[in-house]
Amino acid sequence: MIHNRKRSWDGPPSAASGAALLNGLPVRPADPSTAIPASRPPAGRLLANCRRLLGLAAVFAGLLVGLTPAVVAAAPPLTSAGSELAVEDLAVRSTKLEAAGRWAELVSLCEPAARKGQLSADLFERYDLAKIHCDLSRRAAETAYQNELAQLSEADARQLFASCLERIASHHVNQPDYLRLIGRGCRAVDVAVNDPSFQQQHARQATPERIALFRAHLDRIMAGRTISSVAEAETIAAWIARAAHSVVGVPPAVTLLEMTAAAVGGLDEYSAFLTTGQLNDLYAQIEGNFVGLGVELKSADDGLLVVHVIPGSPAERAGLLAGDHLIGIAGRSIGGMHVDAAAQLLQGPEGSLVTLAVLRGQGPARAMTVRREHVEVPSIEDVQLLDQLAGVGYLRITSFQKTTAADLDAAMRRLDSAGMRSLVIDLRGNPGGLLSAAVDVADLFLERGLVVATRGRSPDEDFNYTASQAGTWQLPLTLIIDGDSASSSEIFAGAIRDHRRGRIVGARSYGKGSIQGIFPLASAGVGLRLTTASFYSPTGKPYSRVGVEPDLFVQQTARPDASGQLAASDAPLATALDVARRETRSPITQPVSRRIRPR
Repeated sequence: MIHNRKRSWDGPPSAASGAALLNGLPVRPADPSTAIPASRPPAGRLLANCRRLLGLAAVFAGLLVGLTPAVVAAAPPLTSAGSELAVEDLAVRSTKLEAAGRWAELVSLCEPAARKGQLSADLFERYDLAKIHCDLSRRAAETAYQNELAQLSEADARQLFASCLERIASHHVNQPDYLRLIGRGCRAVDVAVNDPSFQQQHARQATPERIALFRAHLDRIMAGRTISSVAEAETIAAWIARAAHSVVGVPPAVTLLEMTAAAVGGLDEYSAFLTTGQLNDLYAQIEGNFVGLGVELKSADDGLLVVHVIPGSPAERAGLLAGDHLIGIAGRSIGGMHVDAAAQLLQGPEGSLVTLAVLRGQGPARAMTVRREHVEVPSIEDVQLLDQLAGVGYLRITSFQKTTAADLDAAMRRLDSAGMRSLVIDLRGNPGGLLSAAVDVADLFLERGLVVATRGRSPDEDFNYTASQAGTWQLPLTLIIDGDSASSSEIFAGAIRDHRRGRIVGARSYGKGSIQGIFPLASAGVGLRLTTASFYSPTGKPYSRVGVEPDLFVQQTARPDASGQLAASDAPLATALDVARRETRSPITQPVSRRIRPR
């Protein structure tokens, strides 16, 4: 169902907002049609139209470059001398990268500041142009998407464009500015018709003279234009598509899809158009399994950096280690390639082989051949008793998936049988995942009360999620967080903090306070990831650009390595272990499992 409602609130509580407050949370007028639920929504409701999720970028070979946090909306400008120098350095470096057409590197350079709203208008324009180039390359490289696109009619593409804008109008956290979205679409089409690869695929008539003529058409179409509705935006997009077809030979469906992707990608830092492959990969990430190599990757100057190797994966059996650099895939150099395009080269059917060029340390590159297999991605790792005498258990939650709460409960029961009396949960580097999983994990430790509240532009996005499951673990709890703990990690840590259920050690968390919904569309196997709401802690504290402050700040000097070994110089872990030991000084004569309090 499509709802067209005026925005009544879309920001953190403030005295000037005019919104009523309940425990520091915005509430709407007491009208039955807009009332905020008292607890979590009924089971299954969240999956009726979309999946709600949160998270930072996480790349798995054979899996998508996933979810990315917070919103580009207004943030205070940088004012300190150090910050000004950093911005000046960004300007110089990004100018050089733009001149060289090194778009992926430009995105990587500016993305951290963009996520915090710290780019000047000029820098943001440069960054946004680089994103358009990278997204264009990503779509061009995906065979499955191009196959779907080739079969899409103009009528279906037009309907898909309108459906996309309707989803934005009804679900996005901000009221859409249709003129700006169409403007970004025009810019994306202009980039496309000037791109040699796109010309080869879709625009064989794109000579310099015809491109200039097409730009003149765009200028005439947009001159003095105001766009106030989905219908008007759809009509103008159709005019642009017809102009692109008549002047430079681009099929209308292709232009309409480019404009669709550009419109969604320009909403905020976390909304995105999802191609066929990206949508399938995202569902695999939510389920925690996929076909691939089993490595977590991020962009590096020379290619891809191996951040983590999944235990038991084909990558681990082949000898890949965290810290390795992949500089070539299947005989193709990947230096300077966008991380999405490089990760796609790692994909392939189950049982097929891929040869990697791997750099390790200062030695020459070596060739490694890895078989693509079905990989289960565990969200609970390194389960162990760190101190058997004191009974201190330890585990890492690497992401929040559908089975995380059940897997965590099973891991704690194993530790309990081994003599656990206190637990340290490591959330460092955890980018987030499913909102429902974060609520279920917090529910294991909280007897009652609010876990997290979500607030969106539409009342349909307003939920209060409460602890409600029978059975609660009562053992002392210590959490470790860092600047890469985001989204669902922050929901869990914030609930533990506000309910004073445990101690938090480490550094301030990332500060991603927005929720994304996944909306599959009817045509071409594509979908949308839309920012639909912001979320708040049990006491009404915002997370966006604020994060969770630890009780004990400890500078991180080392982290668990890929093999799960805990370095002796890991200061946050050492501090958490000391806190947990102090919590267990009083003797406990019965196993923790017998002290799980029923409700």
